[in-house]
Amino acid sequence: MAEAHEAVAFQFTVGAEGVSVNLSYDVFKALIYSGCRSWKRRCRRTLKSLHNTIYPGHPLRGIAWCGLIYTLYIKDHDPSYHIIDWIDKHIFRRYFSKQNSQMLACVVFGTGTYFILIQIRQSILKVLFSYHGWMYQEHGKPMGLGQKVWGGLVKLFIGRNPSLYSYQSVLPQLPLPSLDDTLRRYLRTVRPLYSDAEYHQMEILADEFRRTIGRKLQRFLWLKWLISSNYVSDWWEKFVYLRGRSAIMVNSNFYGLDAAYIRPTTVQSARAANIVRATMQYRVRLDHEDIAPLMVQNMIPLCSSQYERQYNTVRVPGKEADTIVHYSDSQHVAVYHKGRWFKIYVFYQGQLLEPSELQMQFDEILRDSVEPAYGEEHLAALTAGERPLWAEAREKYFSTGINRASLEAIEKAAFVLILDEEEFDIGTLSADSSFMSNKQQSENFDKYAHASLHGKGYDRWFDKSFNFIISKDAVAGINVEHSWADAPVSGHMVEYVLKEDIAHLGYDDIGNTRGVPRFTPPKPVRLKWAISEDCNELIERSLAQAKKIFSDVDLHVYIQDIYGKGFMKKCKLSPDAYIQMALQLAHYRDSGRFNLTYEASMTRLYRDGRTETVRSCSIESSEWVKAMEDPSVSKAERIRLLRRACDYHQEQYRDAMTGKGIDRHLFCLYVLSKYFNMESPFLQRVLHEPWKLSTSQTAASYDEKHLKRLIAENPDLVKKYGIDEKRNLSPCGGGFGPVAADGYGVSYVIASETLIFFHVSSNKSSPETDSKRFGERICQAMKDMRGLFETEA
Repeated sequence: MAEAHEAVAFQFTVGAEGVSVNLSYDVFKALIYSGCRSWKRRCRRTLKSLHNTIYPGHPLRGIAWCGLIYTLYIKDHDPSYHIIDWIDKHIFRRYFSKQNSQMLACVVFGTGTYFILIQIRQSILKVLFSYHGWMYQEHGKPMGLGQKVWGGLVKLFIGRNPSLYSYQSVLPQLPLPSLDDTLRRYLRTVRPLYSDAEYHQMEILADEFRRTIGRKLQRFLWLKWLISSNYVSDWWEKFVYLRGRSAIMVNSNFYGLDAAYIRPTTVQSARAANIVRATMQYRVRLDHEDIAPLMVQNMIPLCSSQYERQYNTVRVPGKEADTIVHYSDSQHVAVYHKGRWFKIYVFYQGQLLEPSELQMQFDEILRDSVEPAYGEEHLAALTAGERPLWAEAREKYFSTGINRASLEAIEKAAFVLILDEEEFDIGTLSADSSFMSNKQQSENFDKYAHASLHGKGYDRWFDKSFNFIISKDAVAGINVEHSWADAPVSGHMVEYVLKEDIAHLGYDDIGNTRGVPRFTPPKPVRLKWAISEDCNELIERSLAQAKKIFSDVDLHVYIQDIYGKGFMKKCKLSPDAYIQMALQLAHYRDSGRFNLTYEASMTRLYRDGRTETVRSCSIESSEWVKAMEDPSVSKAERIRLLRRACDYHQEQYRDAMTGKGIDRHLFCLYVLSKYFNMESPFLQRVLHEPWKLSTSQTAASYDEKHLKRLIAENPDLVKKYGIDEKRNLSPCGGGFGPVAADGYGVSYVIASETLIFFHVSSNKSSPETDSKRFGERICQAMKDMRGLFETEA
């Protein structure tokens, strides 16, 4: 049995009667299955690597090409201009017969030419993918001749049935902006933030930087750009995430919530079983690379490199810097319940366990009444406090013995599952109700969001790539460590898991998993610990740090269900730009001034791309906000200024996506200045400007097209859950902690045509912020903006 890891497969004893040998058949069989599975994975990865190397070609097409070369050659139509004869004469003839020698020569020539043709095709694709003029095409207008030709060439060369990593080698390199362009863009973004005197001083600093060390740093950065696949991503991961010594709970990790409209069951073990099964199915698909890469307009692929570390990954603390450790495989999940840690095997005899078999294991954990070992209940608080403290405790108390073995069981797990003791009475949202009728539900979401973001500080393993949380009444949440990837990668997985859980795996009439167990699954393995008093003192110190952090978090979830993206599209405005303008208006009303605003954009159109900053507070947005606050400005003028602000915001977003952003370039120049001990007042000021408003949109892919396909595949969903265009499977989004001590963190998800979730965070200790107040101002701003278009839309 798999759980017999504590037993020894081969034992012998020496006694008076001789040597007695005891071989455990179950353990031996488990080792055989594990070995076979490992070799299968290696073979599969090798074949996939070959496939990706020659994509958009295919091995079978290569064989066919070699066959065509040989056929032409033996019919006296030599396509090689005597190269095949040379290969035949000088390489193979001395070892093989004439016929076999000619065949091998044709194979060598055919293989070589096929690889050359593939390289040419890949180079053409890379050039085509480097063109981004299509992003600036005005919505609703027909494409020009040049863009039509470009689109036709992309469709001609792109290939069919790509696997997850097929396009990695043909993605272009993130371009390095010129220093002059970045400084010009930067100065334009800060104009509404400064007075004339302050802005003039900033111009002087920027010009001094350009004339002194800026050019030299740019040349060094150009060298890094020349030799790396992405000149930003490695430094961004190292210095922004892994070098941080403060707690990652709240400050770095982010959270996600369950589906907005549907509560499929209230049985905790059943929901946990379906979630684990669906999550592991997703990992199997990742391992097989069966998930198609995300495509923009069904033509342009996004980089998939962040998916590689989604599972079997942990952030390991260090005294000066953390490291990300990824394990090639894991057959178990770490489970936390009532202060105890367990190890659950999700594979048996090479097969993934069914939900009904997993539910048996979780039921056994829930029935287990054994008390936690000394220090075990609060153990995970070490991952919630400051990193040096955790690094010290890990090195001193978890490097040997059963503590090390149990710690490895958690860190090498596919992911962590939390069977929470709390209930989140969030019910289900009404698709046709007003905001006020959902206000109480919005308040209920606050407790749920707090639990997903930080819990109690000791009941989440914050170092793992992600923790799935299942409440006592079977509401799901997720807590994600940020360094290994960005939110859209986790969001992609969560959407798949929720769809599988609700639409495909499902539940019976009393809320249990469907199906009958095929066998008695392996029993949960209780992890053992030997926590000393000194170690427990460090645990409690870390917990005290964590409590101080999460007790200061002011987090509220707001449900804006007056209207959604449907209304914004009728107004012919980008939904994201529209919401960003609402946030600008709300923040100006809240603080009385304009502040530096961060919106996360992605650069995954390029290889190894991660994020770039869109500076949402612009000259155009500030002019519109002032007009909204000026009663003398007409409605028509306000609409004109809003359209202008939204158009400029969209242009900024496109620039960020296409490598023409500001902040990552300046960040890399700053890193170089530190390497070479070059002080720059300009870079110091830029990199230490506080982001008083940090925002991010959580993408939701359940649009009308996806819903129609889902309902067609699962007609019972309409009857059972009432799923339609309003009541869909979109999650409630997620959020993160405030970036600045006196600022706000705002995450939003456009869940449907009529529903938007806002997750607003700040610090209670700041006298300048109040998340509840700001959330209400966001909702009021959305109402005021709707009023502008009441006669138009």
